[in-house]
Amino acid sequence: MVQKYQSPVRVYKYPFELIMAAYERRFPNCPLIPMFVNSVIISECHSEDGATQVTERRCTVDVEAPRLLKRMAGVEYMYFVQKNSLNRRERTLHIEAYNESFSSRVNVYEHCCYTVHPENEDWTCFEQSASMDIKSFFGFESTAEKIAMKQYASSIKKGKEIIEFHLKQLEEEGITHVPRWAPPPAPTPSHARTIPACSSRAHPSSTDVLPGSPDDKLDADYISRYLGKLTPFQESCLIRLRQWLQETHKGKIPKDQHVLRFLRSRDFNLEKAKEALCQTLTWRKQHQIDFLLDTWQCPQLLQDYYTGGWHHHDKDGRPLYILRLGQMDTKGLVRVLGEESLLRHVLSINEEGLRHCEENTKIFGKPISCWTCLVDLEGLNMRHLWRPGIKALLRTIELVGANYPETLGRLLILRAPRVFPVLWTLVSPFIDENTRKKFLIYAGNDYQGPGGLVDYINRDFIPDFLGGDALCDVPEAGLVPKSLYRTAEELENEEVKLWHETIYKSASVLKGAPHEVLIEITEVSSVITWDFDVCKGDVIFNIYHSRRAPQPVKRDGLSTHNLACPAGNNVQLIDRSWMLGQDYSMVETALTCREGESVQGSHVTHWPGFYVLQWRLYSSPSCTSSSRPRVDDVLASLQVSSHKCKVMYFTEVLHFTDFRGSMSSLESSHSGFSLLSAATTSSNQSQTESTISR
Repeated sequence: MVQKYQSPVRVYKYPFELIMAAYERRFPNCPLIPMFVNSVIISECHSEDGATQVTERRCTVDVEAPRLLKRMAGVEYMYFVQKNSLNRRERTLHIEAYNESFSSRVNVYEHCCYTVHPENEDWTCFEQSASMDIKSFFGFESTAEKIAMKQYASSIKKGKEIIEFHLKQLEEEGITHVPRWAPPPAPTPSHARTIPACSSRAHPSSTDVLPGSPDDKLDADYISRYLGKLTPFQESCLIRLRQWLQETHKGKIPKDQHVLRFLRSRDFNLEKAKEALCQTLTWRKQHQIDFLLDTWQCPQLLQDYYTGGWHHHDKDGRPLYILRLGQMDTKGLVRVLGEESLLRHVLSINEEGLRHCEENTKIFGKPISCWTCLVDLEGLNMRHLWRPGIKALLRTIELVGANYPETLGRLLILRAPRVFPVLWTLVSPFIDENTRKKFLIYAGNDYQGPGGLVDYINRDFIPDFLGGDALCDVPEAGLVPKSLYRTAEELENEEVKLWHETIYKSASVLKGAPHEVLIEITEVSSVITWDFDVCKGDVIFNIYHSRRAPQPVKRDGLSTHNLACPAGNNVQLIDRSWMLGQDYSMVETALTCREGESVQGSHVTHWPGFYVLQWRLYSSPSCTSSSRPRVDDVLASLQVSSHKCKVMYFTEVLHFTDFRGSMSSLESSHSGFSLLSAATTSSNQSQTESTISR
């Protein structure tokens, strides 16, 4: 497996020329890096005017590997080739390094660059990226990979320290300024001379590890200030996931704090974090979570009987939420409001928590990404173990855990009664292990002694009902009057269905089974508008017209045996016997949409009749170049689940008098996955009247 690393931008508040003077002192060896034994210049060339200099070195490295591994490899040292390209005119230094030892077994490539800060010409930026691919190493591939990554992480930490060490040396020697390069006086015209060519050895392609454009980069100081202290590996994971999101979800990527939460919750496993983050972004858009705080009106009953609320902050500056669970009549709230309303209220609390974290980050001048929750269990008894209430609690835990990971910094459970172990046994299996480690449980009045509340909350903020002096607005509530109870049928018919009442619908697109939506048009010049996201896989989007109504395609006998049977939310309308150009016609150019794209567009109808919006599985050209079916394609057709895409869509028909301009002028065209995004990039209109934001 190829291991990659990408650093943030590290800023030295010194001019480029002074940094170069410090950098040159690293050679031929550096006492601060014992593993860097020596280096020898194998080629060097300069331009005639002295503006450019290319130096190639052979570096000897003593890798801290087990003696047995070194003996098996038959070497004491590893050799790398380093090529430095200095451009004094442009004030840049590009460094490329690759391994000479075991190059047939291991490919290591590194690219570093020093450049002038774009906003301050007296500052210098540094970036580095690297890749390592261990193909074979005497059966010790895993061990060699771990050793290499450990060594590399160690050298990354040393990099800034070494430059600063040599800068201090220069200062002690009285060197605090190095003049910039200036072109020499123009000579009297004679014979033109060319810059000598520099011989360099071939090295692996670096196109996959070079840093991205300046707009895509994160500054190391920004990370430290707003995100917290991260290891080089964690910084690399954050930057790589952010770059992947920029490529696949342009204009709609979440804020860095939110991306980091998902990385932390998945132990910085990139693939797992990608999957979880994409799922939550889709969930937020589908259920309009971004607008929850603006649209959710807390019922008066919840204001009177829900025993929770925000209350100052803890000693770390984290927002503090207090929940008097023992005083809450959970059964009464569920019987009156229903599970969905309670769930929506809990989600609104989590959305408030995200805002409070951002506010406290600014107030306290340090990164605050989570909050502290204090749960008072005084009064908890068997009535709280009512089965529907436990079911609602478990569902809430599951939903919050999936979509708000690493937002709970600490959970203080106070005055836990004897019945608490029963509740904990029911709930704890559904709580992530990392989250459980943040729980602190106190029985009786233990919270008042050493290691109690005073260790985590300032005395001035401890609520009065817990023996403190702070007035707390969280009510004791009491029992909800039974006269307000509603039957299960009433709740099912009247309560707000968070999962079902959404303008967006989801559908699966499978191999040989496109998803199709029928729209009947009675008035010419009506406008069909659409907004859809490709949540998984790649699809082709088409719009067809027919004068007769298509009927849903009947499943064949295979469907009863679960072979090639599409998912339940997949609808096919165009019969296989229909002929394109005779029974129906294409009214828009087919549009290929990649995973992660958000597409908005419109079509002005020219004829009455029936229009079909179709999403079908995209097949690469290599799979469709031959008319003869291949064995792989036949097998794939029997394993539909392995060729499955997912789209989330919304369509609407507007009267031509209500439609002003193209879809790009409508508010719905800005349909980023989430308002957690720091910015939304506007889309450009395509040749098919669709707008795409990748």
